[in-house]
Amino acid sequence: MGMKVGGEGGGAVADINMIPLIDVLLVLLIIFMVITPLTPKGLEALIPQPPPPGTPPSTGPDRTVVIIVNKDRSMQLNTEPVSEDSLAGRLLDVFKTRAERVCFVKGDPDLEFQYVAKAIDIAKGAQLDKVGLITAKIEAGE
Repeated sequence: MGMKVGGEGGGAVADINMIPLIDVLLVLLIIFMVITPLTPKGLEALIPQPPPPGTPPSTGPDRTVVIIVNKDRSMQLNTEPVSEDSLAGRLLDVFKTRAERVCFVKGDPDLEFQYVAKAIDIAKGAQLDKVGLITAKIEAGE
């Protein structure tokens, strides 16, 4: 890389040497291209979807399985009360014949999250593929 000191008039040239600036720009571009795919992604949450408009309501049993953790730390599987010890067995029985192994967990808003996390852990232990969360906003349909 050379530097021009004199011009036709014998003085210094007032032009900026662009080559080093382009080199720095290309290095930064390569760094950002390498780092971009490594950015962390957020938690993939699964929420129950409402049926499409115009579909008739289902006449058969509801296929959605919801584990409800009440304020007093008791649990329900849909509407049936279930103890913490028997929850895994009940989930295995429910999902024995189902191909889609998805359930949702709904916790009381005043409940500490550790009890909801325990229900999620039990569901994962029962070999469910996906465990989603139901919040008050989702339930209200917003």
